[in-house]
Amino acid sequence: MNPGKIRTNFGKKGLLALFALLLVLPLLALPAANSAQAAAASGAAGRTKTVIGVSVATLWKSPGLARSIDAPSLAAPVDMKTWTNAMNTASKRRWLTGKTETQALYGSEVKIVQARGSWSQVVVTDQATSKSRYGYPGWLPTAQLQAVPAGEWSGTSGSEAVVSAKTAALYKADGRSRLLDVSFGTRLPVVSASGPWIEVRTPQHGTARLSAADAKLVAAGRPEDRPTGQQLVDTGKAFLGLPYLWAGTSAYGFDCSGFTGAIYAYAGIALPRDASEQALAGKAVTKANLQPGDLMFFAHNNGKGKVHHVAMYVGDGKMMHSPKAGKTVEIIPIATAGYANEFSAARRYLND
Repeated sequence: MNPGKIRTNFGKKGLLALFALLLVLPLLALPAANSAQAAAASGAAGRTKTVIGVSVATLWKSPGLARSIDAPSLAAPVDMKTWTNAMNTASKRRWLTGKTETQALYGSEVKIVQARGSWSQVVVTDQATSKSRYGYPGWLPTAQLQAVPAGEWSGTSGSEAVVSAKTAALYKADGRSRLLDVSFGTRLPVVSASGPWIEVRTPQHGTARLSAADAKLVAAGRPEDRPTGQQLVDTGKAFLGLPYLWAGTSAYGFDCSGFTGAIYAYAGIALPRDASEQALAGKAVTKANLQPGDLMFFAHNNGKGKVHHVAMYVGDGKMMHSPKAGKTVEIIPIATAGYANEFSAARRYLND
């Protein structure tokens, strides 16, 4: 048999069809042992979604990279306080660089790409990136995923509760039995809101209660009122002193773009996940025309190379940022050595 003749008979259309199939297949791959997640990813005719079922899920570059001290972040439920407290030196936190990709908050929608043993590769659909048009990719333990009815997670309930406290406790319907703590920025569908409590839907606990003092209510699926730049700055100041965490997007630790992205996301403004891509969103502003809430970007080669850092302008010639492992969220002069010479650009995402 002539292989060359087989390729010719297959034709260009056949090759294109095969190539398209190969692109789609990874998004259909499912953990065979988890029928609930299989239904979620196949969509069961679009009736279910897959969401994060732990307070904060950490996505890794690949399975098998974690250390023993990372075990609390791999469990279901996770123990973020124990994990972050165990990384009590800069070197322990710096070790995560290049090994973890991002984090996703409780209830965030993901799509399963493929499975490997007890791990799943997913994309986080609300984190924009050039790495995938479906969302930000990474690996996490499959046990941290949960299937939910799509109708209950699509905003049809009318409103969402957005956690405004650094962390907030979710309680059972009795208001006394604690279920878990969730991070700032977590969004959950609202069942009802009355007095001191907001009743919300959860991925695996049914209806739960959240203190009204710990969250704000927004209309689901509708644009939120635009904040002022000063409101963004004030939101960020609540995290001053929080230790840096590579790939962090939660109140248990932020990386630089995780910090700026979380502040804007709380206000209903979605930015790309990474600093280099946040630098391409919004509109350009000059350094001389900076306003509170604008983002400043820093690049290698004295500001002419690749963007590697982002900070928020707070006014009075100062900026707020989550700098690097061993440091905490801080406010410093924009003229600080090591930053002044690497300033690359500034962007604004609010209407004037």
